[in-house]
Amino acid sequence: MIENLHGFPDHRPRVTDAALALALFGCSLPGSLITLPGSDPVVDWWPGVVLTGVACSALLWRRRRPRVTTAVAVVCATAVSALGYLLTVLLLGPLMVALYSLAARTGRRTANTYAFCAVALLVSAAFLAGPAGEPLILKLFGPAAWLLLPTALGTMTRLRRAYLEAVRARAEDAERTREEEARHRVTAERMRIARDLHDVVAHHLLLANIQAGAVGRMLPERPAEAGKLAVELAGTTSSALRELKSTVGLLRHHADRTADPDKPVEPTPGLAHLPELAGSFRHAGLTVVLVTEGTARPLSAGADLTAYRIVQEALTNVTKHAGVDTAEVRLAYRADALVVSVVNGGGACLDSPSPDGGYGLIGMRERARSAGGRIRTGHLPQGGYEVVVELPYCPREAAA
Repeated sequence: MIENLHGFPDHRPRVTDAALALALFGCSLPGSLITLPGSDPVVDWWPGVVLTGVACSALLWRRRRPRVTTAVAVVCATAVSALGYLLTVLLLGPLMVALYSLAARTGRRTANTYAFCAVALLVSAAFLAGPAGEPLILKLFGPAAWLLLPTALGTMTRLRRAYLEAVRARAEDAERTREEEARHRVTAERMRIARDLHDVVAHHLLLANIQAGAVGRMLPERPAEAGKLAVELAGTTSSALRELKSTVGLLRHHADRTADPDKPVEPTPGLAHLPELAGSFRHAGLTVVLVTEGTARPLSAGADLTAYRIVQEALTNVTKHAGVDTAEVRLAYRADALVVSVVNGGGACLDSPSPDGGYGLIGMRERARSAGGRIRTGHLPQGGYEVVVELPYCPREAAA
């Protein structure tokens, strides 16, 4: 039962069906009195009215039981034709409405089967018991035209309804896909910013901790060197604050779309900043050697930042875990990709907290994948640890 917006049953379909049935029943009396020109009625009017009334009553169930309704209408129309009435639209109205409802609510094969069976029965009855002077073309083509027309209209209505439903479903699917894609992009951006925060905090706080400890040890005996190291410690913390401000500023930019578009953007670190990065590890007791092979070629902004962050994380891991005083960073510019390798000085191997590495190694893998590259990490046969990442110059879209 259909309900309206207020939660009460909606009786309008029933009222519509009842009004339609009454209107068709009102046409049955004049329809049963129609004869050929110059001919007198050969059948009483009331049998045709009764049979048409039965078919009209069956229309009250045309929405819920279209097959039963059509079968009743076919039987009544065939009986009317067999009694010798002249088949007109006034007498065939209930059957036409029933065929339309059947075609609009069932498949094409069902609607066509009922329609052709009804045409065959009516035409056969008209040939056997129809008015003697009725032209052959009226007996043959009249019922066929009146019955096939509503069947075709009902099929068109069903197809149009199915088309509109498919369009609505595609629109909902497209909207859902856009929302999922937006959530995916937001999640990817958050993960990227989280990796940046991890790299900045891990690198600068490690250096600040080492420098602060050195200041504490040098202060009693070598105050001048301790003071110089304290100044460098201030520089390390200032650099950390600048990078944190730049990274957190991305969050503010995404959250506030009304930000000033002319506001200058903090420069993004890249391979051009590797000398400064290597120098920042000097006070942590690690000497970093930079080696370049081949002719330098420009990278995309994402690949440039990815290479810088991977080198930063790899050197931070060497400082924390390897226990060596030297490390080598090699940039090999090949024909189609840049190969960046970070190798410690051959001392103790990097002690990963798990077989799959810690969060730093996971972050490096994710960064390489996001830039369309690949990474390889592992222990060296002669001792030590290496991180090798290959980044294409024109990275493809990362796989979801």
